Amino acid sequence: MNNGAMKDCSEMNAGKKDAVDKNIVFVHVPYALLGEHLDFILNRRINPEIAFSGDSLDTLDWGRLKDSAAILSENGIRTTMHAPFMDLSPGALDRLVREATRRRFRQAMDAAEILRPSVVVFHPGYDRWRFGGNRDRWLRYSVETFREVVERAVGIGCVVAVENIFEEEPSTLLDLLETIDSPLFRHCFDVGHWNLFSKLGMEEWFMELGGHIAEAHIHDNHGTDDNHHPLGEAGIDFPLFFRLMERYAPEAAWTIEAHSREAVQRALKNIAPFVEQRCSGSEPKGPPQLFP
Repeated sequence: MNNGAMKDCSEMNAGKKDAVDKNIVFVHVPYALLGEHLDFILNRRINPEIAFSGDSLDTLDWGRLKDSAAILSENGIRTTMHAPFMDLSPGALDRLVREATRRRFRQAMDAAEILRPSVVVFHPGYDRWRFGGNRDRWLRYSVETFREVVERAVGIGCVVAVENIFEEEPSTLLDLLETIDSPLFRHCFDVGHWNLFSKLGMEEWFMELGGHIAEAHIHDNHGTDDNHHPLGEAGIDFPLFFRLMERYAPEAAWTIEAHSREAVQRALKNIAPFVEQRCSGSEPKGPPQLFP
């Protein structure tokens, strides 16, 4: 993953300007819609983060997945992957919920065996309102769950990244990362979720977890709803975000999470100046002119 990002920057600096927003940035694509958007992905040379739901894994045509993986690979398209998360809880106190979660995670890693993504993103499932005084048990069960996932990742050659969701501060994520203590077990920083739920400033969050970041999910909101607006169209300070990414995680994957083709196109346009700054080695100093 890291060497690929640096290679793409070298290509852009050598004159391949199309690399600015297509080769070092990933875009969220639900697996159920991959076939529908495959021509668009290939024509625009978009690297997809392929997101699986539980239903998509249960009805998966493995031959079709292999065909899609081959088409993407043959066209030089990289992938990351998002594991299912709805109703799942890797550190659940209920044994049956843990078992269901681990089964879904095994299915996800079976798909990763075929897609060969650079990163697979998982939700850790912690929030203080549900787990409260059971934080130690949540951590113990989560470690058991993710150790199995990381063992699979070793054979695939991918990174497993846990994403912040409802976390108000990063200590539970840090405990999980430090307990498993693997270079293949990292953090996916979702800047939109941080804006909604964190009680820490962005710089404080990066001081705690910045060195663990392997991927960032990039979308915008006003702090009241998980709107998934294109970056620069709501309230998040993206110049600060990209400065912190350059300082703490300069080789992390950048993944746009937009929920329509039109929003993806706006997000690709809005992120392009930051990608250019990343590849040139200059530090973002302020909002690009395209931001109002």
